[in-house]
Amino acid sequence: MSKISIKNMDLFYGTFQALKNINIDIKKNEITAFIGPSGCGKSTLLKSLNRMNDLVEGCRITGDIRLDGEDIFANNFDVNILRKRVGMVFQKPNPFPMSIYDNIAYGPRTHGIKNKSELDEIVETSLKNAAIWDEVKNDLKKNALRISGGQQQRICIARALAVNPEVLLMDEPTSALDPISTAKIEDLVQELKKDYTIVMVTHNMQQATRVSDKTAFFLTGEIIEFGNTEQIFSLPKDKRTEDYITGRFG
Repeated sequence: MSKISIKNMDLFYGTFQALKNINIDIKKNEITAFIGPSGCGKSTLLKSLNRMNDLVEGCRITGDIRLDGEDIFANNFDVNILRKRVGMVFQKPNPFPMSIYDNIAYGPRTHGIKNKSELDEIVETSLKNAAIWDEVKNDLKKNALRISGGQQQRICIARALAVNPEVLLMDEPTSALDPISTAKIEDLVQELKKDYTIVMVTHNMQQATRVSDKTAFFLTGEIIEFGNTEQIFSLPKDKRTEDYITGRFG
């Protein structure tokens, strides 16, 4: 069974149609990469999966998005619970202007966890799962804005993991980072898929081939091709996919 299933989905900003007839199934414990030129709908679809687009004025969605078979747009579906189950990591590291500890404890606290020893444990586990515990364990009181960009991004991943999500959405999580930090995040993402389902928007096609199981190629708001990453990059079925991955446009 798919973790996320999208059927006949259209998305409009006012009169502009940003996504057209999207049909895709995202499998549990896999990494799915969204690739394609800028402005083709990758991030728009990503943000629909935890209803971040609700915050955009004039945004209208038709069709069906289901998480474990449940309609995420149903009236009785709690958006706060959805965002706990489906976490998000953005392109630019965006830690809160507070200590590393408080960044990670923020989500659990908002969900009612107040016990110090329980929070300590969540903070440690989340930082370990984000492969940054050893680098920051003696600096938990330090302001998270005072560490390097690569470390900040792993803090943001730890913050997303702290509320125990099932799905992790990553919007170009390494585009602002140097090659060493990028490699660390890529290693981390492959480690995390044992426990999480990961959907990643990336401009970096080498990154998609390195880390993802499945790849969807987007063009002007449509999914042109979706399949096993190896097949998409070695034997694309659509000429437009081939033109994009061989660098003829994009």
